Amino acid sequence: MYIPFNQLPENARVWIYQASRTLTNAEVEAVHPLLSRFSTEWTSHGEMLQASAQIFHNRFLVLANNEDVNSPSGCSIDASVRFVKQLEEQLNVSFFDRTQLAFLKDNGVEVVPLKAIKEKISTGELAAESLYFDNTVSTAGHIFNNWPKPAKETWLARYF
Repeated sequence: MYIPFNQLPENARVWIYQASRTLTNAEVEAVHPLLSRFSTEWTSHGEMLQASAQIFHNRFLVLANNEDVNSPSGCSIDASVRFVKQLEEQLNVSFFDRTQLAFLKDNGVEVVPLKAIKEKISTGELAAESLYFDNTVSTAGHIFNNWPKPAKETWLARYF
């Protein structure tokens, strides 16, 4: 059962998938009906999940489920992963590369390879206050209120 993303409760569970490249507006528009259909049809043990799916900043695919209504099972989470893999094929993009870190910079998304983080910090290109898209957040509340957030408030704090 589809619910608009902005109507999810703050404790709704989210899964964030970062695209390996910026999606075009046309690509985002083309996958919007697929996101709606997936959210509408997503089930757990035959029960409809109250779910949503949205692309943020033309870079992040976010799937969400209101667990107050019904929680996803292992099989339904597997179904969501299959859906994301189908989108990968359709868009010719990867959503599973965790070695690229994303920062909000000049109202756009800048991607930095994990292996270059120390160098970017030492040159001053990244600072403790740099806004980082922490894709490990697990609730819609984090998306609404705290995403992105200063790198020093994430697992990257150890570098500062």
